[in-house]
Amino acid sequence: MKKAILPYFFVGPHLILFIVFILLPTIYGIYASFTQWNLMNEPNWVGLNNYKTILFNTESTFHVQFWNGLKNTLLFVLFSVPLLIVIPLLAAVALHHKRVKGKGVMQAILYVPGLISISAAALIWLLIFNKQLGITGNIFNSAVAWATTQPYAWIIIIVITVWGGLGGNLIIYRASLAGVAQDLYEAADIDGAGPFRKFFSITLPSINFPLIYTFVMTTAGAFNVFGQPLMMTDGGPQQSTHVLMMYIRSLAFGHGESIAGMASAMAVLLGVVILIISALQYYVMSRNAR
Repeated sequence: MKKAILPYFFVGPHLILFIVFILLPTIYGIYASFTQWNLMNEPNWVGLNNYKTILFNTESTFHVQFWNGLKNTLLFVLFSVPLLIVIPLLAAVALHHKRVKGKGVMQAILYVPGLISISAAALIWLLIFNKQLGITGNIFNSAVAWATTQPYAWIIIIVITVWGGLGGNLIIYRASLAGVAQDLYEAADIDGAGPFRKFFSITLPSINFPLIYTFVMTTAGAFNVFGQPLMMTDGGPQQSTHVLMMYIRSLAFGHGESIAGMASAMAVLLGVVILIISALQYYVMSRNAR
């Protein structure tokens, strides 16, 4: 009897935290998306009106905000996710080579940026890209206004994202590559296989599941981008980097009366998009890996 109860003492605290801070807020958020709510008064049930306004009412500012925010979010995903997958993977493969020295130190150096808060990292990179005070202006003699012109605004957002995010995936790939049998590479050397052949025939198949995991999770995380465009460009220029999470936050907690019901509906729609894309990614990658 004691052995049957013991596992629940370990699972229980996590389960309670999950229910209180994730499950219940998610359920209430979905409920709020069907209401007109300002966070102060009782929610007023309006059914599907919020969703109809967001998706189909082209004259509504909420419709414009949602689709502009979703478009900018998709652009960020398309730009950042491939870099956040490929660069850590190549770095992990390079560090996996037996001739490389100081692997732990180099891995730590690449991981440290991920420990820095978005606000602190944004201040660092804004100074670097400052055309009067930064490296780009003083050393490279560049007069580009990075944060206020395109495509440079997207470039600095992607740079800070990759700089701060590659360490996490790097560690996953490094741990996965540690389990790859060295005799496979030795046999490939004997057969005369080159580095590209070994990479596609041995390395990639050996880390198939970690690759799927990082691809899906990195994509889901990219859809929730908020801090980088807020701190680096404040959504500019001309709202070209104003992502969906920024609209959701401004509707729910911005200046003036809160429009939490509409913000919740946008958040639910974003969640549906993430679920659909994540499921498609997992299906396609799993099928190709067979």
